[in-house]
Amino acid sequence: MVRERRLHGEGAASALRSLKARTVNYSLPSGRTPTREEGWHVDSLRQLLAHERPGDPEPGGAWDTACRLVRDYQFPEPGILRALYRRDDALLGRNILLEGRFLGLRFDMGVRITSVTDELRGAGDTAQRVWGWGYRTLEGHLEEGELLYQVVKYPHTGAVEFLITGYSRRAPIRNPVVRAGFMLFGRMTQRRFYRASADRLRELTRAELLGAPPARPQLSPAGDGLVVVPSGSGTT
Repeated sequence: MVRERRLHGEGAASALRSLKARTVNYSLPSGRTPTREEGWHVDSLRQLLAHERPGDPEPGGAWDTACRLVRDYQFPEPGILRALYRRDDALLGRNILLEGRFLGLRFDMGVRITSVTDELRGAGDTAQRVWGWGYRTLEGHLEEGELLYQVVKYPHTGAVEFLITGYSRRAPIRNPVVRAGFMLFGRMTQRRFYRASADRLRELTRAELLGAPPARPQLSPAGDGLVVVPSGSGTT
């Protein structure tokens, strides 16, 4: 139980506060897109969440619900990843302390939201209503890279999808045991995280559309507006 509630303690709150002084742990030439040939993993996963009426997003509909769940970071598979952040912080620039769960161990990793998307792309039959955000890894993270999470509605059909895109590579890891474990299982765990998280968002979205209580971030006993996610439905 103690290990399950690590993110609820003052130690985690202090670790989150320390992220303010950390910088992104990699650099790319301006406008450069990472490639597999340069040693980066380049990923993309698309998951159909639900359908609603064609046209603009419906208040309380599939797109609206999925956007809230993504905004609150409720979709990660909790067996692989949990997170702590300050809910009053603006989304853009927000620091998040991730707790990676790997082979019974726990790893704290910092990320910062560096982009927010809210736009209509294209027109007519190719139009897409897109909302989402992306984070980059900070110093001390086991990986280097960026992940984007976006909810997309196609006004022509009413289909609502979840899109995960990003690039990553292993960061320098001093601990030889952790380094060896990450080399053996890190990529497999990463792919499993993408699939499981997309499935979880689909299940949460559909459950709420059928009347389940909304999933809400769980307040941390450490105070200061800190919340732990993901949480169960109805948690405040």
